[in-house]
Amino acid sequence: MQFYIFMVVILWLKTYITQLSQFNLGVQGVLQHFLLLINPFGSTLLFLGIAFFSRKRKTFWLMIIYSLMSILLYANTVFYRSFSDFLTWPTIFSGKNLGDMGGSILALLEPYDFLFFIDVFVVLFLLKSKKLTITEKEIGRRKLIGIFSLALGMSFLNLAVAETDRPQLLTRGFDRNYIVKYLGLYNYIIYDAVESTRASAQRVLADSNDMTEVLNFTKSHFAEPNPEYFGIAEGLNVIYIHLESIEEFLIGYELHGEEVTPFLNSLVEDENTLYFENFFHQVGQGKTADAEFMMDNSLYGLPQGAAFMTKGRNTYHALPAILNQHGNYTSAVFHGNGGGFWNRLEIYKSFGYDYFFDANYFYMPEGELAEYGLNDKPFFKQSAYLLEQLPEPFYAKFITVTNHHPYKLDEELATIDKAETGDASVDGYFQTARYADEALEEFFQYLEESGLLDRTLIVMYGDHYAISENHNEAMAQILGKEEITDVDHVHRQRVPLFIRIPGIEGKTISKYAGQIDVQPTVLHLLGIDTSDYIHFGTDILSDEHVEIVPFRNGNFVSPDIFGIDGQYYDPITGTEILEEEILQQAEKIQLAVEYELSLSDQVVNGDLL
Repeated sequence: MQFYIFMVVILWLKTYITQLSQFNLGVQGVLQHFLLLINPFGSTLLFLGIAFFSRKRKTFWLMIIYSLMSILLYANTVFYRSFSDFLTWPTIFSGKNLGDMGGSILALLEPYDFLFFIDVFVVLFLLKSKKLTITEKEIGRRKLIGIFSLALGMSFLNLAVAETDRPQLLTRGFDRNYIVKYLGLYNYIIYDAVESTRASAQRVLADSNDMTEVLNFTKSHFAEPNPEYFGIAEGLNVIYIHLESIEEFLIGYELHGEEVTPFLNSLVEDENTLYFENFFHQVGQGKTADAEFMMDNSLYGLPQGAAFMTKGRNTYHALPAILNQHGNYTSAVFHGNGGGFWNRLEIYKSFGYDYFFDANYFYMPEGELAEYGLNDKPFFKQSAYLLEQLPEPFYAKFITVTNHHPYKLDEELATIDKAETGDASVDGYFQTARYADEALEEFFQYLEESGLLDRTLIVMYGDHYAISENHNEAMAQILGKEEITDVDHVHRQRVPLFIRIPGIEGKTISKYAGQIDVQPTVLHLLGIDTSDYIHFGTDILSDEHVEIVPFRNGNFVSPDIFGIDGQYYDPITGTEILEEEILQQAEKIQLAVEYELSLSDQVVNGDLL
């Protein structure tokens, strides 16, 4: 028993030191440091305690388990040095990413790496030389129950405390770094095994009847392209700009007598730009990742968690792959954050992207960093050189980060004063939004000077809401309302959508649409027929586009009816709909929305493509 306790303490400390020194987990504050310290303890007690189930040779099995855990710790350390990410079970069993390391493994080794195993060899030497003798004793049932009760109790306590600092940690699962930071490497391994098993089970249980049902729906749901716009951008480069947390109310909004987003405002009136004023985000728990998922695939995100995290190895009818097949497009993503965030390193390969320029490709000095990566101005400036290396035609996506919660910006970078509601998040939001707007203007200037502006279709979209319902009191002040009602809150799920095409006649379009609709719209603009693809959105510019926008939670919006938590409202007056005829219509829409979401979930969960 003493030997077991000794090995638990050594492995616990070794794991803590490794997590602190070898992984860039972004640990901040006393609570996070405390969690990092305690999170290996429960799992170490649990795993090493398995040795007690052996009737004989408990020491042997204890050393085997200890050695395997040390190997896992070291393997993740080496993998992290190359990919800034942690091993997953699919990666281990498929060799994916491991093969990419190839002969570079030697270059990843450090002189001090022997320290990962020195404890194992020292203990083995002492046991072999009989300088350390251990009596094999049967462990009583009470002690065994005590060990596992303590292990599970510590793990559940760890999770409970972690949830106070990062709610929905396991259900959203948006970054393996966060799982390791809050729960520890060994608990992450359990979490990843559960998620991998669940994904495999859903894939195995899918059958051909599921696909027949999906095909029937998407064929009947298809909207013929508008001949006025079909092929109008054929052969052009494509640039997507992911506008982090930009809500539609910012367009034209003035604070302290100043426009918050003067450049975006100017694009509304631009002669080459279509602006969609009733465009809604449709994200769930995946938020940013869900927005990307819909924009590239015209599939809905999952009702829980993020497809980016759990469905990275699926087959997709994604935009980069389609563009490569139909126009030999080169595709790339630019993002000033680590590639492991949202599992982008893995899932982008399934989408068919050729290149992913993550934080490893950018110079990232401390003074130019936002909460989630490189600030937008240096990000666009540095991206320009990389963009110039892409063969044309290309599809390039830029993911911005400065305008991200908690909306903090160094004062020397701010060019507008904060709002004065007394709510820190709301007040700072306008400074980061202005900064993002200025960064966009600088990038457009570069595109114009380089000549790219005249040969590129540009799509800019807000990814999700910025200010949650927890800040309704402050937002009521901002919007000049007495209070924010449920209907007001749904109206605030609008995000901007700009589509700029050289030579087009620009205008504002009032149709209701969502992120699910952008991919088929863009493909039709490029002259690519989408009728043979499994997409759940429809071309916004088509006369057959249906103006019903489902939300991931089953709510929906349309020009005439808002469906919110089983109740139906007039979107103009905000009053609840009570007329029987309109209620029946609303309930039909509700059933259709739920059916559409369920079919998309079948495609994603069953890997039906």
